[in-house]
Amino acid sequence: MNLRSRRLVRPARTLAGVGLAATLLATVAGSAGYAADGRPRPVDVPAVLRPPAGQVLSADFAAAGVQVYGCADGAWTFTEPAANLLGWVRRRPGAATAVHFRGPSWESTDDGSLVEATVVASSPVPGSVPELLLRATRNRGDGVFGRVGYVQRLHARGGTAPTGSCPAGATTGVPYRAEYRFYVPAGS
Repeated sequence: MNLRSRRLVRPARTLAGVGLAATLLATVAGSAGYAADGRPRPVDVPAVLRPPAGQVLSADFAAAGVQVYGCADGAWTFTEPAANLLGWVRRRPGAATAVHFRGPSWESTDDGSLVEATVVASSPVPGSVPELLLRATRNRGDGVFGRVGYVQRLHARGGTAPTGSCPAGATTGVPYRAEYRFYVPAGS
């Protein structure tokens, strides 16, 4: 392969990656929270799920994964989330990626920054895990999650615990999708 053909291949891969990211983002989030250009659009959420005044949207991710449940005393109990996230970060070109796991925690796979949070408000969604407002309890790094103060889980679909009894020690993952919005103090 000569230098000229390398130059042609790289942009094609980059463009294909961006196209794939946009397709995945549209598939995961549906039309719920994204405009045609892939950026988050304003959404109407219950007042209890709104971050305090002075917080601005810094990143928005569509999540696809599972809510993991374990069997304790014959009943399914929540253990942890496990999801891949794809989305948009303010002032950064291209798609961003992250993972969501026990804590609850979100870690950028692009820059290694992390935010852990605790639930401060919940709003039920029939047949799905609830929508949430979470407050950051710990941040790491200077990247996308380094200054996050609040997180919203919106447009939740699926992920509820199985019904009925279960054998001791069993675990199961229940598929879910959601949109996670991350907020930082204004001026950050």
